[in-house]
Amino acid sequence: MNAQEKKLIYSLLKTADAFLCGYTRKEFQNEMIFEEDKIKNTICDKVFSPTDDTTLGELSAKIMRCTRCNLARTRNNVVPGEGVPNPDVIVIGEAPGYDEDMQGRPFVGKAGMLLDKMLDAIQLDRKTNCFIANIVKCRPPENRNPFPDEQSVCFSFLEAQISILKPKMILCMGKVAIEKLINQKISVTASHGQFFDYKGIPVMVTYHPSALLRNQELKRPAWEDLKKFKSKLSEMKANSV
Repeated sequence: MNAQEKKLIYSLLKTADAFLCGYTRKEFQNEMIFEEDKIKNTICDKVFSPTDDTTLGELSAKIMRCTRCNLARTRNNVVPGEGVPNPDVIVIGEAPGYDEDMQGRPFVGKAGMLLDKMLDAIQLDRKTNCFIANIVKCRPPENRNPFPDEQSVCFSFLEAQISILKPKMILCMGKVAIEKLINQKISVTASHGQFFDYKGIPVMVTYHPSALLRNQELKRPAWEDLKKFKSKLSEMKANSV
């Protein structure tokens, strides 16, 4: 259990006790400090670093067994990622949601269906030339953003996936994904459609599909981003021939 969850439970107990007693008892008058539970991990206690012969399947198996953070306590399924083993593009989101947690697959809910349509519009598909992953591989409770410590302990898996898959380009969906990947604070509103760099790989950030579902006005700038991304990818593929 994390510190925020402990604080919430304590607050609820304090409120309930005061309601029943008509006053706040001395047991609840002192300010409490809560700490994160430490999960002892016997499988992934170190940052994962692939060897030259590590396969995507071996990496996925390690991800499936991981208990490095508190998300392991609340998940239904781990979501390692999905796609082809030699992708032109890796698409990165922030974390699995409810549908992804239930199915063990990335981007399969409403936002995922929109993502598939977005990718299809620029001739990309998880079955032919893409791999889809997230910054963290387990669903945060209530679909909150993953905490920094959760991102940090899981990020080595994504780094390993990128190292193994060797994509030509990376497309980040939303703020959490791009900030963790390039280790830089940015505004998606100001930076969408721009190219960044991850170890020599061009990276673009655009709006997360869930943001487009909430705000239809973002669909036009997102489409312009995708056209720009496609143009860059076509240029890179032509130059590699």
